[in-house]
Amino acid sequence: MTKISIIGAGSAVFSLNLIRDICLTSSLEGSTISFMDIDEDRLHNAYSLCRRYAKEAGIHLNLEQTVDRRESIRDADFVLNAALVGGHDRFTQGWEIAKKHNYRFGGSLHVMHDEGFWINYGQLSLMESILKDILEISPNAWYMLVANPVMAGVTYLSRKYPHAKLAGFCHGSNGIYNVAAVLGLEPEHITYEVPGINHFIWLTEFRYKGKDAFPILDKWIEEQSEEYFKTCKNCDSMGPKAIDLYKKFGAYPIGDTGNPGGGAWPFWHHADGATQEKYKDDPDAWFAAYLRNGAEKVRRIQEVAEDESRLVLESFPPKHSREPMIPFIEAIACDIPRVIILNVLNEGNFVPGIPLDFQVEIPCYVNAAGVAGIRTKGLPKPIIEYALRDRVASVETELAAYETGSYDDLVKLVLMDPWTRTESQARSLIDEILLLPGLEAMKSHYQQ
Repeated sequence: MTKISIIGAGSAVFSLNLIRDICLTSSLEGSTISFMDIDEDRLHNAYSLCRRYAKEAGIHLNLEQTVDRRESIRDADFVLNAALVGGHDRFTQGWEIAKKHNYRFGGSLHVMHDEGFWINYGQLSLMESILKDILEISPNAWYMLVANPVMAGVTYLSRKYPHAKLAGFCHGSNGIYNVAAVLGLEPEHITYEVPGINHFIWLTEFRYKGKDAFPILDKWIEEQSEEYFKTCKNCDSMGPKAIDLYKKFGAYPIGDTGNPGGGAWPFWHHADGATQEKYKDDPDAWFAAYLRNGAEKVRRIQEVAEDESRLVLESFPPKHSREPMIPFIEAIACDIPRVIILNVLNEGNFVPGIPLDFQVEIPCYVNAAGVAGIRTKGLPKPIIEYALRDRVASVETELAAYETGSYDDLVKLVLMDPWTRTESQARSLIDEILLLPGLEAMKSHYQQ
């Protein structure tokens, strides 16, 4: 039977969603799910909650828990990496320092975002160490990168370990369903193509019941968007910022492309408070809500986990999360072919204009034979140019710094942020962040 190892399983929200999706996938009944985390309390809560969920759902699963990563990976067919080194506290500690140095949201991914250079160092190190374990212990297992930075992680690991079975996962493409809901379109009747790179994907093909759906979107913009803007929420996927980008570039931003979780691109929408207010895009409020909602979910899950008299199914009804991980596992383990949007290398020129050895987010054909990327029609030339400048160039600089341990290369990375005004500003930011607790290994890595 299939064995799935979840690294970072103490994230109860993530683990519960996976178990819920597995319980709704009858072909995976009987699978072994190995929960692994270094935080024993959080691990036990997640394990206990998921065990009860499966029992209440009447689904037989072999659930295990361990703090031994290698033991969890042993004999695994799939290894999901959902771990976040340092947790959300490491985000906010770095952001507070960055704000002191006059950085703001809306710049690069590598400072005021959840892929800050100090976060990515620990993540890339962990990603690679897990992959080394997989190649030694269970070399035929699929390595599923779920935690960020997916873009840098897939690029770095796929180049260095071309023989590894590796794919990156993101749910940003589900943003198309938000668009469909506002337009009043039944989701089961839409088809689409959203190529790009992670956190920078664009709707280029959009059909409803077999017909081009862009005229429906255009009509809504012309006749209803202004009224909608009066009531839409901060960073709305159909808000004035998304519509402005669509009008400028001829493709519609989907998921994290423009919202704070994907870097609040582009920086010109975030030049000052008045500009952000105009476009109803407030990253400070968005991230505050994101962290607050995450803490509330953890609290709620912990309450249910600690009270065994409560039915888990009543608190968390059986509804598929639309996350791509379990459909991917089922497609390969049970040979049920399907198309899934994944993050892989662009080696087949799947998105023309993006380097062939760089990550792209594209539709892939998945079955027991593995993963085959599907070439898309690509993106408008101006979008490719911005992707190369604002995404590819900075990741390449980050990976060069990471591989060489060059402090000066790290400075070059921070100099790419639109809010950097002087080299001394960049160096001061780096120096203060490297003093944060838990970053001793990083400080040693980047010898000054």
